[in-house]
Amino acid sequence: MTEQTQEQRQNLYFDLIDKLLKCPNGQEPEVLQQEPELIDAGLVQTMMQVGTMFAHEGNQDGAEFLFFVARELAKELGLYPEVSNKE
Repeated sequence: MTEQTQEQRQNLYFDLIDKLLKCPNGQEPEVLQQEPELIDAGLVQTMMQVGTMFAHEGNQDGAEFLFFVARELAKELGLYPEVSNKE
């Protein structure tokens, strides 16, 4: 694989996020499995940025969706400490 510039990689993240937003509910894992090379800390960070932008624009559903997926990916990647829900 050729070395990508940061900007190229960012654009690939945006494309993947766009696919996730447009895919039918429940198809997200399949969409992510199609591009495993993009699943990293950079994708999680980009999802958080896009989610924050959505929240500022009033797209609450889109923001919550991206925050949820980013959190799940972060857990899978070991970037997010597993927190137990203590009642």
